[in-house]
Amino acid sequence: MKEYIKSIVEINDNPVSRFFSLCIQALILVSIVTFSMETIPDLEPKTRSILHFVETFCVIIFTIEYLLRIYVANHKLKFIFSVFGLIDFLAILPFYLAFGVDLRSLRALRFLRLFRIFKLVRYNRAMTQFTRAIKSAKEQIFLFIFITLILIYFAAVGIYYFENQAQPEHFSSIFDSLWWAIITLTTVGYGDVYPITIGGKMFTFFILMIGLGIVAIPTGIISSALTKSVDPDDKE
Repeated sequence: MKEYIKSIVEINDNPVSRFFSLCIQALILVSIVTFSMETIPDLEPKTRSILHFVETFCVIIFTIEYLLRIYVANHKLKFIFSVFGLIDFLAILPFYLAFGVDLRSLRALRFLRLFRIFKLVRYNRAMTQFTRAIKSAKEQIFLFIFITLILIYFAAVGIYYFENQAQPEHFSSIFDSLWWAIITLTTVGYGDVYPITIGGKMFTFFILMIGLGIVAIPTGIISSALTKSVDPDDKE
């Protein structure tokens, strides 16, 4: 019986397993839509009741799925604390936390329902390849993040010394300057904080040039990893 349930719950090339995975994916999308609809102001009580019913139904199915996955797992603790196990748990957690508690006091926790969208990764072949690519390139990605953080700090220190006296309200400390460094290195440039001194403008030019390179680097890393992670069978 356990092996039969495992053949259904886990992704396998059989009609029942495919039907199960399609149903779960459909429910994930339905729950995301209802989550979004709940934010619409002035909804009628009847509509809210329907949304609550749909939410309850989805959570019951997700809970059964989660318990079945624990039941069929060869190493139960390993699954519970795995990425997918934690995603499955966080996807249903807010619903059960709301029992006997005013949900308005737990409003900040409702965003955890968004974790349901990550459940789709398990069923999507392309997303599986993307996850595999990220894992294979994790060392390069961590190195890139580390270097980027150093550059952000360097940019914050530099603009602080150039602009502190001219704009003490915007660049009062290195911590305040970090906001400018982040939006400049990422080439977002909101325009709310900008240099006015000659030295600050020249420094900004070099930071922007570095920022253009920073934006391109992760694209190259992930693209290369994706190319390597595609199985020969997937290319056919």
